[in-house]
Amino acid sequence: MIKKKENLEAFIRVTQVGSAIRRQERQFLCLKALGLGRIGKTVRLLDTPACRGLVRCVQHLVKMEAE
Repeated sequence: MIKKKENLEAFIRVTQVGSAIRRQERQFLCLKALGLGRIGKTVRLLDTPACRGLVRCVQHLVKMEAE
């Protein structure tokens, strides 16, 4: 009998709520790395320390929700 592998991966939903205009280049690049680029865009990402670090760099421009 074959057991199914349980899905133990957690996800977060990140939505851009602020503009990247007149921001530091580092913040602009963090938004691009997250897959964002315009206000209102939402992406679903794996909940990893790397993604959390990128979100923290632009926490004033995004809204994060756990899934």
